[in-house]
Amino acid sequence: MEASEALKLLEQAGAVRRGHFVLSSGLHSSVYVQCAQVLQHPEQAARLAAALVAKAGWKGVETVVAPALGGVVWGYELARQLGARALFVERNAEGRFELRRGFQLGRGERVLVAEDVLTTGGSTRETLGVARASRAEVVGVAALVDRSGGSVELNVRTWALVRLDLETYAVGECPQCRNGVPVEKPGSRR
Repeated sequence: MEASEALKLLEQAGAVRRGHFVLSSGLHSSVYVQCAQVLQHPEQAARLAAALVAKAGWKGVETVVAPALGGVVWGYELARQLGARALFVERNAEGRFELRRGFQLGRGERVLVAEDVLTTGGSTRETLGVARASRAEVVGVAALVDRSGGSVELNVRTWALVRLDLETYAVGECPQCRNGVPVEKPGSRR
């Protein structure tokens, strides 16, 4: 599957929205990518994950770890196709990601970090930090959509099925804020 076909699936599912949005990073954008809209359809999730697995050619991945909430379904489907475990990190009372629910990673365990949408890399870096603190061997990051156009540096090999170069703005620099356009915050982080 080419990136253009994957983008078409996202658009047909209503995953690419236009308006004025606050992203999980706190940045503003006129485009919001809500991968849950396509991932709610198991057959589409399977097609998208299969395309990235074929593109990346990962070998020996033992566990896929994703940040909750957005990356959970994507990480699960990647893990299913790789024959690996699927874990997720979630925020604790202090707002930091950690493995909970009895999940553990072993020293040297080969881990792939899964992210639905990569914008600034904040959640992905936190997830990488949790894996590294467990002394796991991180083999890379697998994003369904990289909306940074590939500009996010994670210091690990990063694969994305779709790369978009979408502008983001700090609150004080947002043209839509200056024009009084009402803002939405559709993400999971409050």
